Parts: sequence; C-alpha cells; structure tokens
Amino acid sequence: MIAAANLLALTAVFAAAGGFLFSYLKEMLARYLSFPPFAPGSEAVGGLTRVAAWDFAVVTFPIFLTAVAAGIIINYVQSGFIFATEPLKPQLSRINPVEGFKRIFSRRALFDLVKSLLKVVLVGAVAYLYVKQKLDVLLLSLYQNAAQVWETASSLILGLAIRVGIAFFALAVADYVFQRRQHLQNLRMTRQEVKEELKQYEGDPQVRSRMRERMRRLAMHRMMESIPQATVVITNPTELAVALRYRDGEDEAPVVVAKGAGVVARRIREKAKEHHVPIVENKTVARMLFTQVEIGQAIPVEMYQAVAEILAVIYRRQH
Repeated sequence: MIAAANLLALTAVFAAAGGFLFSYLKEMLARYLSFPPFAPGSEAVGGLTRVAAWDFAVVTFPIFLTAVAAGIIINYVQSGFIFATEPLKPQLSRINPVEGFKRIFSRRALFDLVKSLLKVVLVGAVAYLYVKQKLDVLLLSLYQNAAQVWETASSLILGLAIRVGIAFFALAVADYVFQRRQHLQNLRMTRQEVKEELKQYEGDPQVRSRMRERMRRLAMHRMMESIPQATVVITNPTELAVALRYRDGEDEAPVVVAKGAGVVARRIREKAKEHHVPIVENKTVARMLFTQVEIGQAIPVEMYQAVAEILAVIYRRQH
C-alpha cells in the first residue's frame, strides 16, 4: 500500500513539476559548463560545492517530501497513530537459524512468494502492453532534438507510471483487505481459549460446583437450626412443610423460617417433632406459603386470616 501510494504521489509531482525540473536541469547543466577552469584546493571548489548542494536540494526536496508525506498519511490511514518501542527490542529469535528456516519455508512465506510473483506478473503485463502500444512513438524519439526527446520521454514515463501505479494500488488495496481480514480472524479466540478465559474469569466449574454445594449445605444447616424457634410447622401433609415463627411484640407478622419439599419437608417435620414444635396439616395454606413466601420473609396480608386461625388453634391447645 505504501509503495503504491508513493508511486502515484511521485507521478503526480512529476506531472505537476516536470517542466520546472527539466528547465532547472538545463540551467544547472549550462551553469556547470560555464564554470572557468580552477586549480584543486582553490576557493572556487567551495563555491562549486555550495552550488551543487543547493541544486541537489532543489531537485530532490520535492521528491523526498512527497515520499515522506505519502508514507505517513497511508500509515495513519491503515493503522492510525501507534507509538511502540517493542519492535526495537533485541530478540534472539531473529538471529536464530532454526527459526529463520522455519520462517523461510513456512506456509506464510510461500503465500507471500506467490503474492509477490503475482504482483510482478500483473505490473509487468501492464507495462508491456503500454510500451508495446507506444513503441512507434518511442522509435520516433531517435530523430528528435533534446527538447522533443524530453517531452516524448516524460509523456511516456508519466503514462506508464500512472498505469503501473493504478495497477499496483489496486493490488495493494486487495492485499490490505485480505491481510486485515486474516488479522481479525487471528484475533478471534478458539473454542478452547474461550473455555480457558471463562474458567479464569468465573473460576473452575468444578470449584464453583463445590462452592455452590457448600453454600447450599450451610443454608440448609441455618434453616434447620431455626426450626426450634418456630411457632408452628404447616404441612400438606407429606410433600411440603413450612415453618412459621411469630413472637408477640417482636414480629409484626408471622415469618417463614424454613420450608422444603420431599426429603427436606420430612427433615423439617422430624426436627419439629424433636423440639416439640406443633405440626398442623393444611394443604391450601402450606402450598400458598411454599410458593409465595421466601425464607426470612413475613407472610402477605391476604394470608393473615388463615394463619391467624391456625395460630389460634395452637394457642388453645397449649392453654
């Protein structure tokens, strides 16, 4: 991309300033030929050196400035502004013969070779067809004077440079698109890399499973430890069990301290019998409490009446 841009930019400079450069070169040649003979080591040598340096700067500065500007602009368009010192660090792998042979005979090297050959063939074909088309004009320059030869040569060189530059730039754009696509594909993580990253971010699945199991056991233990403080256990009668606590003056409403189904319900009933906590069978209330109220929450207002009737029965039994 940079070489193609430089070629097109220099072609534009040549097209715009070609006449000036030709005139300046003629004047420069005439000026050098008009210098009188001088002895080596005389002061004229210094003057000629200064004149030659200035002429060199005038002729090469537009070319140099154009090449630098085109390179900077294309680099910025391709990748933006990047300041990195990593490429400057010495790396022993760069001088390792084994690594060098691997790079030379790698698939990437073969692909780059084929790509370079394709560029040479395509650019060469464009140049050949243009020169073949202008061959008669080129032969006529043998019978022209210097000014006419310069005009003919500059026209042919300019036309050839434009065509080669366009072909080269088209190849560079295609290569840039392909390289960018390959780069984005290489940045994608494989399935294994995704798994490893998830493992590092979220932890090992086995460790997380063990932690969840431990937390579940701790929650179960805390729930079972709260059953002795329960006021009543309501069942449906075997599948569900919900333990309620109500302390007059402390709780605004009965609170669910434990609940469970199946095996957990059986353990709740056993724990309640062990600590002489009353067990009341009420299928409707037990299911509503199990599905609507979480552990540690007070019962909703719409259940006050049903739970109050159960608590009233228990208080009458106790007194």
